[in-house]
Amino acid sequence: MDDRSRRTAYYLLAVAVTILVFTLVYNYGMGALENQPQPLYRSLEVVFQTFTTTGYGEDAGWDTLWMNLLVILMQLTGIGLILAAVDVFVVPWLRRSLAPSAPQRRPGLSGHVVVCGHTPRTDAFITELDARDREYVLVVTDEDDAIALQTAGYTVLVGDPEATATLENASIDDAVAVVADGADDTNASIVLSARDARPDVQVVTLVEDASLARYHRAAGADEVLSPRQLLGESLSRQVPTVVTADIRDGVPIDEDLQLAELTLAADSSFAGERFGEARLRERFGVNVIGAWFDGEFETPVDADEILTDGTRLLVAGEPTQISRIKQASSSRVRDFGPQQILLAGYGDSGQAAYDQLSETSSRLTVLDLEDHENVDITGEASDPDVLRAAGIKDATALLVAVGDDTTAIFTTLIARELNPDLYIVVRANDHAYVEKLYRAGADYVQSLATVSGRMLASTVSADETMLAYDRQFSVVRLPADGLIGGTIVDESVRTVTGCTVVGILREETTITDFDPATFTFETGDEVIVAGTDRAISRFEQQFVD
Repeated sequence: MDDRSRRTAYYLLAVAVTILVFTLVYNYGMGALENQPQPLYRSLEVVFQTFTTTGYGEDAGWDTLWMNLLVILMQLTGIGLILAAVDVFVVPWLRRSLAPSAPQRRPGLSGHVVVCGHTPRTDAFITELDARDREYVLVVTDEDDAIALQTAGYTVLVGDPEATATLENASIDDAVAVVADGADDTNASIVLSARDARPDVQVVTLVEDASLARYHRAAGADEVLSPRQLLGESLSRQVPTVVTADIRDGVPIDEDLQLAELTLAADSSFAGERFGEARLRERFGVNVIGAWFDGEFETPVDADEILTDGTRLLVAGEPTQISRIKQASSSRVRDFGPQQILLAGYGDSGQAAYDQLSETSSRLTVLDLEDHENVDITGEASDPDVLRAAGIKDATALLVAVGDDTTAIFTTLIARELNPDLYIVVRANDHAYVEKLYRAGADYVQSLATVSGRMLASTVSADETMLAYDRQFSVVRLPADGLIGGTIVDESVRTVTGCTVVGILREETTITDFDPATFTFETGDEVIVAGTDRAISRFEQQFVD
């Protein structure tokens, strides 16, 4: 029983008890005090007349003080019950009448995406859709949630996404795709309903348990995405190991060009220098696209910015160039013996990271709340005693892949306190916690919601190809219609959008060696651009027709 129904029941019970008590007392008073005995039904009528303010019939007035006081008390009680009835019945009715309501149908949509379910992952996905001016409708089951989302500016429809009728109300016949982001079993049911409503629509699902992906495909899903596994693999590549001297965590544009994200060590060859003084392009031949300072991405990098310990650079260049700058940015005092790595959390992301790290010569200790195969220590990752038992003081790196962001923050804080020299890599579930984790002491943080949103956007967008989901930056292939006849310098691409053109595709050929001031775009050209999500969105709004 909900709160409104409970209040109504309590009110009606109070009215019934009050009427019964007053009827019995009034009936007794008429016989004992007024010497006018009468049947109970006559006393009940007088009580109703009093409570409803319609009169008192033949009993008025009364000769005794006590009966007059009783009638006064009944009058006051009746007024109180009427006022209470206004609060119980009238006020909620007015609220329902005046409050905004979520629609159950969304006719007239075309070329949109039907998004079933609302999570931080779908928030990131909808942000990507908004940046691309792609229409969507968000289907949620709870009306109060739907009203709150509609008030926040979402295009919402309330209904059961597992019902064919709801999908039809979301104009599935004119949609480009259906995205299911609920529980794994619910998503499989949504796929079946979508196939019933429109067999040829593209259906994409997100799966929490990667082992259940086969059931989604059996139900008819075109794409089943497992961001947790991808993110676990990505995070493992950020953990310093003996084999990370190569550039396997770079994003290949073609065989002659890669993008990489580098973190400066305190004793690297140019830590402490100003960016302009470091002359990275002259020394290594790379193009520095941007850098993160205190969690904020800056592009282009100001020449006076100081390259401190932990500064992260986004660079583009040939594989050998990337390799040289990566070696220069890492510690000059390198321990090439086996590294001691602690992995906290053995869910899908943790298992994917374990599979990657177990291929190295590192000594790996796994910590989880539950005892599983490969789990060495059982306990809460944010417990200092558990971290000590896992060997945190002797560890060189910690990868945090727990399922709760608050726990991740506490784990990072305690780990940094117990081992100040520890390299900490963290998975954030919600993008809102990324900066908090950096402030807590993490060296590298990646958001599951961001990765999921990018994967979904790339999957349902026919006009772009995203080359990197799992980085702190985006690398996207886009049409260059808005640049035709101009150059990168003429259009002030970097100044206007904050992203960098790192490659141009012309007639199936990738051009990476070009002069931004003289290279003129032609019809049919596509560009490969790199930058933050916001920068990519600005580029699309400015230059993609």
